[in-house]
Amino acid sequence: MLTKLLLVGAGGFIGAILRHGISQWISKRTVSPLPVATLFVNLLGSFVLGLITGLDLSKFWVLFLGTGILGAFTTFSTFKLESIQLRFKKNWKTFILYTVLSYTLGITLAWTGFQLGGLFAG
Repeated sequence: MLTKLLLVGAGGFIGAILRHGISQWISKRTVSPLPVATLFVNLLGSFVLGLITGLDLSKFWVLFLGTGILGAFTTFSTFKLESIQLRFKKNWKTFILYTVLSYTLGITLAWTGFQLGGLFAG
């Protein structure tokens, strides 16, 4: 039990730092009403989580990479908050674009990663 907690915790630490660093890097270089940084980390995380799942890795790697790193790297709560903020600002085009891109590309990239992982796994 302690080993599992440490795997998830260590991975979560790495994922949170990666998300923060990438988000800051993108935000400093992008001027857009669309929350590009959150969109990017969530789409990348969707693809990589699909890949990890498709690879059918051991429980050790799933806990560390999937639950830990990617659990902290991706951010569904920030996506929801930013969506609500766009809606309350009545920035309808950006709100719809952000929502559609997040869901459709996220699912598509997770599926693509899963399929690609399956090719490498077996």
